[in-house]
Amino acid sequence: MNRSFEKELGLNIRRQRETKQMTQEQLSTKLQLEGCDLTRSAIAKIEVGQRHIYPDEIKLIKEILNVSFDELLDINI
Repeated sequence: MNRSFEKELGLNIRRQRETKQMTQEQLSTKLQLEGCDLTRSAIAKIEVGQRHIYPDEIKLIKEILNVSFDELLDINI
């Protein structure tokens, strides 16, 4: 994936998570309960564009945050 895209996607995930008043730890726990082994540290790296994010992770994060793909993928690069 394009580095700029991943950085913007990470920022969108962070914004959506904070809008839902959810911590990285809470998001990590919900992901792990759904079988996606993302630690708080991995989420922090995704949010700043330092870790690649996989399509299945994007889909699950979207579902947990209860947002549309359009909201999550609204990227201006």
